[in-house]
This record gives sequence, C-alpha cells and structure tokens, in this order.
Amino acid sequence: MRLAGFFTITRPVNSLVAGLAAIIAYLIDTGTVIPETLLLFLIVALITAAGNVINDFFDAKIDAINRPNRPIPSGTVSMRAAWRFAAMLFFAGIFVCFFTNALCIGIAIVNSFLLIAYAGKFKRTLLSGNIIVAYLSASIFLFGGALNGWTGVVHILPIAVITFFAMVARELLKDAEDVEGDRAGGADTVPIRIGIKKTSEVALIITFFAVVVSFIPYFWWGVWYLAGIIMVDVIIIFAVFRGLHCETSSCLKASNASAFLKAGLFASLVVFTLSAVFM
Repeated sequence: MRLAGFFTITRPVNSLVAGLAAIIAYLIDTGTVIPETLLLFLIVALITAAGNVINDFFDAKIDAINRPNRPIPSGTVSMRAAWRFAAMLFFAGIFVCFFTNALCIGIAIVNSFLLIAYAGKFKRTLLSGNIIVAYLSASIFLFGGALNGWTGVVHILPIAVITFFAMVARELLKDAEDVEGDRAGGADTVPIRIGIKKTSEVALIITFFAVVVSFIPYFWWGVWYLAGIIMVDVIIIFAVFRGLHCETSSCLKASNASAFLKAGLFASLVVFTLSAVFM
C-alpha cells in the first residue's frame, strides 16, 4: 500500500470542489461568508471523499475492467484499508457537523447513508443510482443553505434543481461510457437497457430541463447573470450533443461529452458565485 493511493482514492479535486460548492451555496443565500462556512467546506469535503472511497471499494471488480489504474485494482490500496479509511472519513465529517445546526446534521447523516447504499446496491439498479447521485450533488447546495436554516434551503432550491437535472444527464453519459464493465459486473443501467445512442438522447432531453430552470435566478440577479448562464448552458448542451452520434462506449469516451458537461457544471459555480457577490 502507498500513501499516494489513499490520497488518489478520495478524488481530492472533486472533494475540494464539493466543499467549495457548499460555501458558495451559503454565499448565494446570504451574500456573505462567515467563519462557520469553513465547517461546511470541511464536512462536505470529508463526506464526499468517504463516498468516493466506499464507491471504489464496491466497484473494485468493475474498475478492474473499466479503470484498472485506480488505487484498489492497481493494488496501491487494499480492500480492507479502503473500507476502514471510508469509515474514518464518514465519522470525521459527521463529527464536525455537530458544530453547525440540526438541519445540517440531518442532511449529513442522510447523505452518508445514501452514499453507502448507492455504492453497495443502488448504483447497479436501473435509474435509481443516477437519481441518488444527482440528489447528492444537488444537496451540497441545500446543505450550504441549511446553515442559514429552512429559509436558506428554500432560497437555494433553484440552484439545487439545476444541478440535479444536469447531474442526471452526466450520470447517464458516464453509465454509457462504462457499459462493458457494468454489464460484466451484473449492473442494470439505462444504456444496457436501451443502448448508448438512445441514452445520449435521453440525457439531452434532461439537459434541456436544467437549461430551463437555469433562467429562474434571472428574476433576482438580472441581465448579467442571464448572460453568464447562457454561456454555461451552451457548454452543457454542446457537451451532450458531442455524444449523440455515438453507438459504442469507446466513441462516447472519445467525444469527452461527460468531461465537457463536468466543465459546464464547474462554470456554473463561477456564474453563481459572481452573481451572488456583485448582483
């Protein structure tokens, strides 16, 4: 086992970006940042990292086919060590959460159980796994708003809905990229049922829902937000269009549709942040 493997298995960039998104959520809700938001960052980063580790634990056989260079199939982290590491990260995240409020604690505990349930069972269940991941991503914004109570949750809800639809689309594309390994592992996913091309078409339809909802914050952020979010929407739609012609997973991977969609989601964070600060 190598220390670098424990670092890599947490997918640190994703974990840190998730923590940053929670701070941005609070900023969007209140227009300010307080010292307690650092707790949000730490909690979300720890629990997201735990979810990434437990996901790799349950996906070891599939990753041996789809992503053999990941820490567990490559042998840099053992199965037992990954399980213990995930438990430690979950415990640390929930422990820190007790310094926030009851609403944040509730979301953190529910999401931790969902991360484990998703990795252990629902990831291989038709569509439910995609919906859980999309909710978990969207709930980061809800979690940030929750530091300000129920009022914050309601205020941040449109941003969470945008994220939810965009993430459902991305999860479908990722499943289409991994169809061979998922089929070998006994998973039941949308692209296994309907094929890669039709899955891309469904992802495009869902993406349009995200685009429609993305216009709602215009009513309180105004025309400059609209200009920024339109550019993000173009990136997101372009990303999904890149994979529409593909009928094989290798073609879809080569199109980088999922990567471009992820870039669009990161760009949306920038637009939300700038809008909250300057508008």
